[in-house]
Amino acid sequence: MATLPEPIANLIATLAKLPGIGPRSAERLALHLVQTESGAVQQLAEALVRARERIRPCPTCGALTDSEQVPCALCADPRRDATLVCLLERPVDIISIEKSGTYHGKYHVLGGKISPLNGVEPEDLRIAELEERLKHEPITEIVIALGTDVEGDATSSYLAKRLARPGLKITRIAHGLPAGSGLEFADELTLTHALAGRREMD
Repeated sequence: MATLPEPIANLIATLAKLPGIGPRSAERLALHLVQTESGAVQQLAEALVRARERIRPCPTCGALTDSEQVPCALCADPRRDATLVCLLERPVDIISIEKSGTYHGKYHVLGGKISPLNGVEPEDLRIAELEERLKHEPITEIVIALGTDVEGDATSSYLAKRLARPGLKITRIAHGLPAGSGLEFADELTLTHALAGRREMD
């Protein structure tokens, strides 16, 4: 059996580390790239480096933004409802909610879920930043949109207790999300129903 040259083998191994790219896909991509015109490959390489260097989390909400646009476009948009904040685990979850087209408030990314077994405690999440926002922004409702796994449920309950204060309603997306799954697996219609059916947390 023919052995691939070391540079191609290394490229395949590197591509296979990307999420959603299996060994066969990595091999196809690598073989395509090494046979593509060098200008196109250079353009791809530059785009990767530029994106990695310029993309930062928004200091206000935690969404991914260009380092030259702070705060991010979502935070700066005056058309969004400043009284409503959707609480999410990761920046990519914002994309899922935005695709539903039914939510027009602002966002806050926690950066994870409470998981003592994995060494993630409340102080490791962006909860203090949210509490600071509550002091300075006209927020009247927080929608907790975390997955329905054990860590998501525990984090939601913790947040409902910690954030409770007069004049603030804390709700959680209610139905439509399969148990044990994250937002990235939900389609737009499912998320629309989940947001519309949010319920207040005790």
